[in-house]
Amino acid sequence: MASDVFNLSEFLPYRLAVLSERISKRISLVYGEKYGLSLPEWRVIVHLSRCHRVSVREIHNCVNLEKPRVSRAVSRLEAAGLVVKEAGAEDHRLVEISLTKAGWKVLDGIVPEALAVEARLLGRLSEAEQETLVALMERLHGELDEDPKAVPRSRMDLAQVET
Repeated sequence: MASDVFNLSEFLPYRLAVLSERISKRISLVYGEKYGLSLPEWRVIVHLSRCHRVSVREIHNCVNLEKPRVSRAVSRLEAAGLVVKEAGAEDHRLVEISLTKAGWKVLDGIVPEALAVEARLLGRLSEAEQETLVALMERLHGELDEDPKAVPRSRMDLAQVET
């Protein structure tokens, strides 16, 4: 029986998901407790800091969240004065979202602490191990990039790989 040989705690997707969730929850203490932001709100803010003005659809494609969660996050961020919605520069039917000065200020308060958490985690690895980790993750992405049934990487993530 297959279930006799399957051990969830050794299954790579499960192990990666658990690690990712633990890291996300640790970093959420920075933006959640101090600024009252949810994970979707944090991801939207960070994405807007990279792209400046984008549509909800573009955010949805880049932050690994369902479109309704992105829309709700944008609405909450707008109500808090952290983002603003404006008619698209090229297509006035599209709504583009961008950070306000208050949004940039919140981001500036969060990023140093989030980077400190990342540095503490990576500090457990040697420089060679960190490089190996990145290379291994990229190889796994590469395998998924070749799989027509896998969700494609976002433009932003692909652009980062190409540089």
